[in-house]
Amino acid sequence: MQNRKFNITRETRETKITAALNLDGAGLYEISTGIGFLDHMLSSFTVHGNFNLTLECKGDLEVDGHHTAEDIGIVLGSAVRGALAESKIIRFGSARIPMDESLGWCDLDICGRPYLVFAAEFAGEKVGELDTALVREFMKSFAFNAGITLHIGADCACNVCEGVGNDHHKIEAMFKSLAYALKQAVAENPDGKIISAKGCL
Repeated sequence: MQNRKFNITRETRETKITAALNLDGAGLYEISTGIGFLDHMLSSFTVHGNFNLTLECKGDLEVDGHHTAEDIGIVLGSAVRGALAESKIIRFGSARIPMDESLGWCDLDICGRPYLVFAAEFAGEKVGELDTALVREFMKSFAFNAGITLHIGADCACNVCEGVGNDHHKIEAMFKSLAYALKQAVAENPDGKIISAKGCL
């Protein structure tokens, strides 16, 4: 299998981001976003997807983390789309990942028709320096720029916490489920065909 790679730089008045993605990697990463918890999530995504990712972002964190999270989603989604190019892929992916009391789940279709269904609620406003509301913004930017129909969420089945759960666990389980589902979906179809009744995506 060839290494499906894509390098991208995106610069606005709010962020400057450079990234290099290899979908056929070995879980290697060098990530610096300026938000420690987001670094942790992207590192986990890379390891569990068995991708390689180098990403650096200089964002206007003196304002807040919104532009950083949103624009990284744009860049990472664009990199996935660019790396796939004409690759004939399995297209669909699905994963359920538990983390203690939380269960993250993801179902996706790399079909060129971007859509997001986001089903998660968080108890707090932040995990570390990341606003929990920005998880949805990241996922939306990622899905729409990668051309993915993305259904993703997290549930809690813990009696002790009365269903609220740990936000860190919920978000991390979601990023891991995204990684595993995407790893399935980008696998090359051994038949070398586009999986679509229309003959194209």
